[in-house]
Amino acid sequence: MLRPRSAALVTALALALAAPAARAQPVAESLGPRIVRWWPDADVRARALPSLALLPHVHAESPARPGPRDVAPAFPPAPGGFVAHVDVAGGTSLYGTGMVPGRLRRNGTTTTLWNTDAYGWGGDSPSLYQSHPWVLAVRRDGSAFGVLADDPGRIVIDLAHGIEFRGASPFAVIVIDRGSPDSVVMALADLTGHMPLPPKWALGWQQCRFSYTPDAEVRRIATEYRARAIPCDVLWVDIDYQDRNRPFTFDRRAFPDPDALNAWLHGRGFRSVWIVDPHIKEEPGYAPYDEGSAGGFWVRDASGADYAGRVWPGACVFPDVTRADARAWWGARIGAFARHGMDGIWNDMDEPAVFDVATKTMPESNVHRADAALGGPATHRRFHNAYGMLVARASFEGLRQAFPDRRPFVLSRANFLGGQKWAAAWTGDNSATWDHLRWSVAMTLNLGLSGQPFAGADIGGYAGAPDPALFARWVGVGTLLPFARAHSEKGTARKEPWAFGPAAEATCRRAIETRYRLLPYLYTVFREASVTGSPVARPLFFADPADAALRGEDAAFLLGRDVLVEPQLDEARRNHAALPRGAWRIAPVAAARGDGTPDPDLPVLRVRPGAIVPLARVAQQVGDASDSTAGANDATTLLVSLDASRRAEGTVYEDDGDGYACQRGAYRVTRFVAAPDGDGVRVSATVVAGSWPAGRRPLQVEVLTAPGERGVRVTRAPLQY
Repeated sequence: MLRPRSAALVTALALALAAPAARAQPVAESLGPRIVRWWPDADVRARALPSLALLPHVHAESPARPGPRDVAPAFPPAPGGFVAHVDVAGGTSLYGTGMVPGRLRRNGTTTTLWNTDAYGWGGDSPSLYQSHPWVLAVRRDGSAFGVLADDPGRIVIDLAHGIEFRGASPFAVIVIDRGSPDSVVMALADLTGHMPLPPKWALGWQQCRFSYTPDAEVRRIATEYRARAIPCDVLWVDIDYQDRNRPFTFDRRAFPDPDALNAWLHGRGFRSVWIVDPHIKEEPGYAPYDEGSAGGFWVRDASGADYAGRVWPGACVFPDVTRADARAWWGARIGAFARHGMDGIWNDMDEPAVFDVATKTMPESNVHRADAALGGPATHRRFHNAYGMLVARASFEGLRQAFPDRRPFVLSRANFLGGQKWAAAWTGDNSATWDHLRWSVAMTLNLGLSGQPFAGADIGGYAGAPDPALFARWVGVGTLLPFARAHSEKGTARKEPWAFGPAAEATCRRAIETRYRLLPYLYTVFREASVTGSPVARPLFFADPADAALRGEDAAFLLGRDVLVEPQLDEARRNHAALPRGAWRIAPVAAARGDGTPDPDLPVLRVRPGAIVPLARVAQQVGDASDSTAGANDATTLLVSLDASRRAEGTVYEDDGDGYACQRGAYRVTRFVAAPDGDGVRVSATVVAGSWPAGRRPLQVEVLTAPGERGVRVTRAPLQY
């Protein structure tokens, strides 16, 4: 017979065995002020691989002790997978989720993060070309928080009931809590990296087609632009320049002398960006294939053999860019290629895209022999979403090494959160429809809210043929997005500004000229984005995060803090933007039509009360560094929008437009101030930062007024600055 003490012990053991195991407790650690990383338990934290999104220097500073009001994820049981859930209060608006079609506000949507060659994508496409496991939540009172699922694998973001991330295996969740949505996005950039300041020419108008071939056609397009006095800075060259679609080769019949072509373009004020896809034809005797094979640089299949999949050239192998030596080889190849006179590199098909397979990509069982810094060897399932980002990184670093006095420009179709450090983005193979025009604004805004400030869409639609009204309207708004490029595929109507008749051409010219007039302001906003992480194009609710009427505005948006863009994205011009409170005055930036009236296909531009916006004269191209210094004909106009106290201020950032002398102080920030002076206002200009020599640029001042307002006299202004 058991003694009482022993019987109690047996009973306790039996109950313990019968009861479910105690749920592991989440672990919280601090990554900075009001930034908490949550692990589902200590074991997941101990086994975690390096983050592919966070900067290498981001480490836990101390154990976090979240307060009762802090946002905390729950990790409910999920048989066969993993779930992280964050509750949101009523009245909270959700944004971000990266490259997604549809409306700006993401409440109620589901997004799958799996980089996909998504030709023909529509509003119901579950995944596109880039993955950003990130949600921005704006509370009813205008404060905000962001939630990052720190995992590069296939993630489903479900925003039907709060914020939910679903994946195959456990991951950490990072929460950033701030007083405003802008400050949350800036903190995200501090964690994942800031967009570098691009070369100024990359802010100009850009023209592309699949393809401009032979080289005489590239020259013809350039000649047309200059003859028609339509500003343009960049022409793009697609794969038809290649010998049998093989990267790093030239079809010597169609492009016999690429160096001479680029020199010819440079002599007429154009830059060129050439496409290089990350697939190498499996062909002994083809130098890139032989080099990569000798170095063992290719992704391998599950059996250990070099994986081959069919793309444009036929059977192709793929560089294993999870390895530093493979990235260095790719970068050296890119640098040598660009020495033919290319100014930028376009990485396409880097999801990576593979033809003739249902998944449109390589098998998830393929093997990457990754470096320890990326977590060591793993299957393609781990690295798929980061593959395009790592290709872009290798291209960027190759250009940086080959041309140390130039700022690299790379455009990448595929990317991952953090990839803004190396490449700009566009929304891929869109279509010439009114829906795609509308979505181009919301998609660009959500990319900006997801850490990618330098983004845009193929203006006019890549696939299909727009009518003149759609094309003109698209150019009108597309020229005011951060990345402005018209593009079209083979077999479709041409999409140059003059391709739709004289009326559409005139509207396109006015639209593009508007972008060039705004360049001093736009370059200043880009510089701000590179320093702070704030988006270039911003949702309207950034002007007043607590104003519920602005939360769902899909058409109008902000450029920086001071310029509001109010386009008509509806075919019948029926949309009316909800505007922020205050006297946002109309700015007459675009040239008027011949009858003196505004062009109805162009957006209305408004300036924030209390702001001063600098404008340049119309030019045909951004120009070289020598054109960035002041000249006698480089008059700057200040648009002054006074607040209720008759005050306003603004700044303009200037440097050489390329290179890195600006990092050594060779830049200039000028502050303009308007203040009351009797019954008028006086305007002053003061250099407040930088050692770049002061210019001698003529200065004109225009005080904006709204209907019914009395004009304000400028009593004093600097003649030049």
